[in-house]
Amino acid sequence: MKFGDENTPEAKPAAEVSFYEKHKKIYVRDVQGWWTTWRWVFVWLTQAIFYLTPWLVWNDRQAVLFHLVERKFYLFGLVLWPQDVFYLAVLLIVSAYALFLFTAIAGRLFCGYACPQTVYSEIFMWIESRIEGDRSARMKLDKGPMTARKFRLKAVKHLLWIALSLWTGFTLVAYFTPMQELLAALPFGLSGWEMFWTLFYAGFCYMQAGFLREQVCKYMCPYARFQGVMFDPDTLVITYDPERGEPRGARKKDGDVTALGDCVDCGLCVVVCPTGIDIRKGIQYECIGCGACIDACDPVMDKIGKPHGLIRYTTENALEKKFGASEVVGHILRPRILLYTGILILICIATAWSLATRVPLMVDVIRDRSTLSREADDGSIENVYNLKFMNTTEQAQRYKISVDGLAGVHLAEERPVEVGSAENLEFTVVVRVPPESGKSGANTIYFNIQADADEKISVREKASFLMP
Repeated sequence: MKFGDENTPEAKPAAEVSFYEKHKKIYVRDVQGWWTTWRWVFVWLTQAIFYLTPWLVWNDRQAVLFHLVERKFYLFGLVLWPQDVFYLAVLLIVSAYALFLFTAIAGRLFCGYACPQTVYSEIFMWIESRIEGDRSARMKLDKGPMTARKFRLKAVKHLLWIALSLWTGFTLVAYFTPMQELLAALPFGLSGWEMFWTLFYAGFCYMQAGFLREQVCKYMCPYARFQGVMFDPDTLVITYDPERGEPRGARKKDGDVTALGDCVDCGLCVVVCPTGIDIRKGIQYECIGCGACIDACDPVMDKIGKPHGLIRYTTENALEKKFGASEVVGHILRPRILLYTGILILICIATAWSLATRVPLMVDVIRDRSTLSREADDGSIENVYNLKFMNTTEQAQRYKISVDGLAGVHLAEERPVEVGSAENLEFTVVVRVPPESGKSGANTIYFNIQADADEKISVREKASFLMP
């Protein structure tokens, strides 16, 4: 785009302005420290849960499985059906409130330590550094011509990235199709959708963790954009202390440093940042709160004999008003945090109580609409009903059926119903009442279903009985 008018005497030379920043590859330097250790703890923890869970066995089947074919969700000893979608909604609500709570307390804590984009980027960069070398070696390798050594290193790196991505996609699919079935179907027996989602997720993992990396956080992730509305002056964020650090400058031997701040302008906080920002410029939406800059800065402070904390986790108010640790904690426990925590605890308690008291039996009663009502041989009036049983336990159950609600109402044939473990069964019953019982039209009756093995497993369902 060009600005300026060549026909005016005051015209200035036209300038080209780009609305898009040219991407520059970020070469992250390895760093060691307390926050880095914790970041790798979460990398190992999250990936151990993700990769190992599909291998767990419970009651001779996969412990955690969203079985799409059977339309069941197995969660260890719990079996959920499509009718239990309420619990999925609750899970999403709990996740949202937890995200709001963690963000209000410590900013992008999830982004820096548990977000899949951060976790897989860390793993991919670890593979890259072990094959191609440290930061300077990687920069030199990329700038150099394509040699046999460079081709070999790049090929090995990308083969490992692709292998990890494929296994990640395969593991994801194993949450929806039993792992043992997938292994038996390898390599060419996978169904179309299983193959598609394995390759689709593997492709995105390879692309986003291997190439896009910080661009996902900066341009694609919506959380980075709306996090600002969840921050306030008492939110813990990674902050550079300008009052202590400025004016920055390098230390010279036998030089006068009284006019300088604690920052030696070494730039380590920039080269260890996975998103490539300079934390000394203030709070920026690109900061994912990983703490790498803190781990880079503290050893420098040790070398020049200054205390840690030039870059640290603190709040805007604490930095401005010079709060102590106890005052920071006191301001963190503010009404907003207490409200989020209280709501989250109440939802979790209510959900746990609902699951604990949940009756592992579902019954749908549907009156046969092909015959509204009919007269039996003994003169009684009868209606036909289809009962759909869902046994959500993993043991076969035997149920007794009874009916009440009208004088003299009874089943034409009383016989128990047997339903296998975690199975559906449709059962037809005929209900009869004396002709003088009830009024013309719809009358309310109730079906009572009781399990023989456990008296706590019982359901009472309402239905309509039509009289002529």
